[in-house]
Amino acid sequence: MKQFLALCLVLGLLSCGGSEAGTPASVAIISPLDGAEVPGPDVLVRLEAGGVTITSADNHEPGTGHHHIFVDHDLTPLNDTIPAGISGIIHLGRGQTEFLVQGLAPGGHRLIAVIAEWTHVPLSPPAVDTVLFTVLEPSDAEAELDGEASAADSTP
Repeated sequence: MKQFLALCLVLGLLSCGGSEAGTPASVAIISPLDGAEVPGPDVLVRLEAGGVTITSADNHEPGTGHHHIFVDHDLTPLNDTIPAGISGIIHLGRGQTEFLVQGLAPGGHRLIAVIAEWTHVPLSPPAVDTVLFTVLEPSDAEAELDGEASAADSTP
């Protein structure tokens, strides 16, 4: 009976695809929020992951991956290697969970976050999140920041 239970445990761990606690991998863009209006031209992107350990791209262990950010770029095929050296595709291969996207023009933008394994192929099932946000015109951003400062100054 003990051997049967041990076998079931091993098979259960193998069937979960190496993810933490058997949950599918997930990614969330936590900043900027979907629909946000943010000052620019530089925008800090923050990412969270679940069901997978975020590590450097040279980690070949099951249950690990690293982030990629597509900035105003369509997602590449999920069964293929995410290309390097392409404008608008950012590889966070050192295990980073945030990145400062620089030089965004005022107006609407789209971010897509994807977690990939060490080969730069997205996880299966895919861990993908998308947000749409607006970079404010410089005068709008300054007015928004001035309004926040005024509200902070008036707080007792």
